[in-house]
Amino acid sequence: MAPSKHLNDLLYETMKDIYFAEKQILNALPRMAEAAQSSELKAAFEAHRGQTEKHVQRIEEAFELIGMPAEPKTCNAILGIIAEGKEVMEDFEGTDALDAGLLAGAQALEHYEISRYGTMVTWAKLLGLDEVAELLAETLGEEEETDELLSEIAETTVNALAA
Repeated sequence: MAPSKHLNDLLYETMKDIYFAEKQILNALPRMAEAAQSSELKAAFEAHRGQTEKHVQRIEEAFELIGMPAEPKTCNAILGIIAEGKEVMEDFEGTDALDAGLLAGAQALEHYEISRYGTMVTWAKLLGLDEVAELLAETLGEEEETDELLSEIAETTVNALAA
């Protein structure tokens, strides 16, 4: 018979997933910034790298608060999104559509993170882990702000140039 698992186990597994994802994104952002042609998009990727470093620190702090080791768990979703981004960089290099493709990939990453962090905040609150919920909510807010910034860049410059 399988051992009993509860919401706190699911929270921990999801934290390991997002920990892996954040570290992968941290590695991908410099390549994305280098590939970007728009100075505005390049700056957004570079700024988000600094934020992502803080996200990694916060998730590590959350692991400490729940008394569990910070262990990354392979996240195939993030690996797939990053692989798609690499394809865009190769297939659209030097074209007007490159930045639109990079931006779309970056938003796919953001939407994944927003989904995961939103869920973890809800679970942490339900479990009475208020400090953990606060840490995760801070990151969730930054992910939402980044998504809004990327949408603004897409709508004001990048998509029009690609068209």
